[in-house]
Amino acid sequence: MRDVAVWENRWDGYKLLDSGNKQKLEQVGGMVIIRSEPRAWWQADLSQSEWDKAAAVYDREEHGEWVFQSGAAHESTVDFHELKAKIKLTKMSKHIGIFPEQSGQWDWIRKKIKDAKREINVLNLFGYTGMGTLAAASAGAKVTHVDGSKVAISWARENQEMSGLAQAPIRWILDDVVKFVNREIRRGKKYDAIIMDPPAYGRGPQGQVWKIEDDLMPLLESCKQLLSEDPLFIILTTYSIEASSLSLGNFLYDLMREHQGTIHSGELVLKNSTSEKLLPMSIFALWQK
Repeated sequence: MRDVAVWENRWDGYKLLDSGNKQKLEQVGGMVIIRSEPRAWWQADLSQSEWDKAAAVYDREEHGEWVFQSGAAHESTVDFHELKAKIKLTKMSKHIGIFPEQSGQWDWIRKKIKDAKREINVLNLFGYTGMGTLAAASAGAKVTHVDGSKVAISWARENQEMSGLAQAPIRWILDDVVKFVNREIRRGKKYDAIIMDPPAYGRGPQGQVWKIEDDLMPLLESCKQLLSEDPLFIILTTYSIEASSLSLGNFLYDLMREHQGTIHSGELVLKNSTSEKLLPMSIFALWQK
């Protein structure tokens, strides 16, 4: 069975206050910020005076960095159920440490693992700052988290400590994802669930080049060899690529045709808190038992 869905964020710790004119006005971790957003082509709903209340603005074209009001905080903390995540406005990019549109996935992961009522071994590839990892661990899973960025893994471990999961069975791996997966195959490792959020383009810790158009399908085929005899789910999320969620669904259909399960694909979106507008952020597909 296959279906197509829109997956909205449902999280009190984050609000999309408004969007439009290729920007988004957000409230996260006690801060109100503006970030450039090329997907928001339409007009904003709120007045300019409301937008002017933002404590920090990131506009790639105008400034290329964060611009703060006097005295504005550069860091904050946001809660997601019992989990906590550090929000940081850094010079590196407009990214703040979380992708709030993925919060529906975090809830789904937690429920799926709890409902399995057995030990679940999860592999999180391109795991960034670890919210998917912590969601799985908080539901009782063993998790292997892999990312090629030392900064991202340090940030994820900080989130782990704040979330009270210091003793959770999480392996933090700084490595090129493709090389790590191939080593796990040789070791005979098996996983019941795989979470994957590959970038469109990136480099590993030793400068390895990743291009999603060339490298995603071979990686998925390799990941298939890591699946246990009774796999629970695979979630694939992508940003900034010229593809449809139906394409991702087709990838998973080919990959998992030998297993009984269902495939869902669609968009992760942010809903304006002041209107019915939906801001599309990424595409996803998942297979579940």
